[in-house]
Amino acid sequence: MNNNFSKLKDLVMSLEADFEKFYDKNNAAAGTRVRKGMQDLKNMAQDIRKEVQDMKNSSTEKK
Repeated sequence: MNNNFSKLKDLVMSLEADFEKFYDKNNAAAGTRVRKGMQDLKNMAQDIRKEVQDMKNSSTEKK
Protein backbone atom coordinates (compact mmCIF):
# COMPACT_ATOMS: atom_id res chain seq x y z
CA MET A 1 0.00 0.00 0.00
CA ASN A 2 1.04 3.53 -0.65
CA ASN A 3 2.41 5.70 2.15
CA ASN A 4 -0.07 8.43 1.15
CA PHE A 5 -2.96 6.16 2.07
CA SER A 6 -1.49 5.61 5.54
CA LYS A 7 -1.06 9.35 6.01
CA LEU A 8 -4.64 9.91 4.91
CA LYS A 9 -5.98 7.34 7.38
CA ASP A 10 -3.83 8.76 10.18
CA LEU A 11 -5.14 12.27 9.55
CA VAL A 12 -8.76 11.14 9.57
CA MET A 13 -8.27 9.12 12.75
CA SER A 14 -6.50 12.02 14.46
CA LEU A 15 -9.62 14.15 13.98
CA GLU A 16 -11.98 11.71 15.68
CA ALA A 17 -11.66 13.15 19.19
CA ASP A 18 -12.14 16.72 17.99
CA PHE A 19 -15.24 15.71 16.01
CA GLU A 20 -16.70 14.18 19.17
CA LYS A 21 -15.82 17.23 21.28
CA PHE A 22 -17.34 19.59 18.74
CA TYR A 23 -20.54 17.71 17.90
CA ASP A 24 -21.25 16.10 21.28
CA LYS A 25 -19.95 18.76 23.68
CA ASN A 26 -20.22 21.90 21.52
CA ASN A 27 -16.53 22.71 22.09
CA ALA A 28 -15.76 25.63 19.77
CA ALA A 29 -11.97 25.13 19.91
CA ALA A 30 -12.45 21.55 18.74
CA GLY A 31 -14.50 22.91 15.84
CA THR A 32 -11.56 25.08 14.81
CA ARG A 33 -9.27 22.03 14.89
CA VAL A 34 -11.80 20.06 12.83
CA ARG A 35 -11.92 22.83 10.22
CA LYS A 36 -8.11 22.94 10.04
CA GLY A 37 -7.93 19.16 9.79
CA MET A 38 -10.51 19.12 7.02
CA GLN A 39 -8.52 21.74 5.10
CA ASP A 40 -5.39 19.59 5.51
CA LEU A 41 -7.41 16.59 4.30
CA LYS A 42 -8.59 18.55 1.25
CA ASN A 43 -5.03 19.57 0.40
CA MET A 44 -3.72 16.04 0.89
CA ALA A 45 -6.48 14.64 -1.30
CA GLN A 46 -5.63 17.13 -4.04
CA ASP A 47 -1.94 16.21 -3.86
CA ILE A 48 -2.78 12.50 -4.10
CA ARG A 49 -5.11 13.12 -7.05
CA LYS A 50 -2.34 14.98 -8.86
CA GLU A 51 0.18 12.22 -8.12
CA VAL A 52 -2.20 9.54 -9.40
CA GLN A 53 -2.96 11.53 -12.54
CA ASP A 54 0.75 12.11 -13.19
CA MET A 55 1.53 8.41 -12.72
CA LYS A 56 -1.37 7.43 -14.95
CA ASN A 57 -0.28 9.84 -17.67
CA SER A 58 3.37 8.76 -17.52
CA SER A 59 2.44 5.08 -17.78
CA THR A 60 0.19 5.82 -20.74
CA GLU A 61 2.98 7.67 -22.51
CA LYS A 62 5.37 4.71 -22.16
CA LYS A 63 3.03 2.34 -23.97
